[in-house]
Amino acid sequence: MDQVRERFQNLHEFISVARDNLSRNYWDYLVGGSETETTLRRNRQALDSIAFRPRILRDVSTTDTSGTFLGRKLKLPVALAPIGSIERFSPGGCADVADAAGHFGVAMYQSSVAKPEVEETGKHSPESLKIFQLYVRGDHAWVEAFLDRAVASGFGALCLTVDTHHYSRRERDIAKRFRAASARSIEQSSHQMQLDWAQMDKLRKRYKVPLIVKGVATAEDAKLCIEHGIDVIHVSNHGGRQLDHGLGAIETLPEIVAEVKGRAQIIIDGGFVRGTDIVKAIALGANAVCIGRLYCLGLAAAGRDGVERVLEILQDEIECCLSLLGVNRLDELNPSYLRAAAPVTQPHVFSAFPFADAPNNRY
Repeated sequence: MDQVRERFQNLHEFISVARDNLSRNYWDYLVGGSETETTLRRNRQALDSIAFRPRILRDVSTTDTSGTFLGRKLKLPVALAPIGSIERFSPGGCADVADAAGHFGVAMYQSSVAKPEVEETGKHSPESLKIFQLYVRGDHAWVEAFLDRAVASGFGALCLTVDTHHYSRRERDIAKRFRAASARSIEQSSHQMQLDWAQMDKLRKRYKVPLIVKGVATAEDAKLCIEHGIDVIHVSNHGGRQLDHGLGAIETLPEIVAEVKGRAQIIIDGGFVRGTDIVKAIALGANAVCIGRLYCLGLAAAGRDGVERVLEILQDEIECCLSLLGVNRLDELNPSYLRAAAPVTQPHVFSAFPFADAPNNRY
């Protein structure tokens, strides 16, 4: 771990190493979006369009970056996102992610299309918060059997992704005739297409652990989540990998927070790669932030230790940001610390890293 700390001292330093370690197909899978990649770019543009309003002459000698999510105190209010076929970035896959997340003190998701199986992942950092995310690829009995396994393996919450009724056109892959392992057959797609609130009600009744709906992008659907007893609303546009020409994820957060009014917890993903990004989401009312591509860079560059190192640098960035804003804790934040501002860079997947040693066209 000491060697990894010495080698990687800024988040952007993971980019070139990860890119060199991955095939072009796997790299494009990590950084790409759907069709024109407009939603992907808007995720970054939306974050860059928010500026801070810092306060001065406040005692910030006791800065604390921790947060609480699903009743667990976390070192950062962060969860590591579910990523299909994550084992392509490091052979240990979700086991390495669970180990790093648990040791550092954040939550992690495991995708139902990732390895190893939930039983093996559950053995790693057994006291930490693990969330199982399911793509529906079978009938209701199939769904319940899969979720039962996750609960039995120690996963503390269950998540259904609801923005994948149709597998998107990921043109980077299509142009190379590359078929991702997470792509679905017609039969599998039909089960996801039939997912509705009636099925969610059955699952809410069956399981006592918290239930998360991932893929919420409007106040109207947040309201329905509340009405159907959903515990956590996961605001997401799938990292720009599903519906093209959507809004940036953080642009949708205020209307959802206003609708929810604290009746459910809110987690958000979509272009979050810096500590300042996380602070902005918490100030706007999110309880936690999910990071995906960022920790995968750490995983691809340096395996399990790379993931933990990403989290260490994020914590340093958040602590610095809080101090300079004039607050000691994340729960002191509110929208008064933010305002709209014009972005200063053209958005792309890694435009938050101006010192990354790669030309934009390799992203």
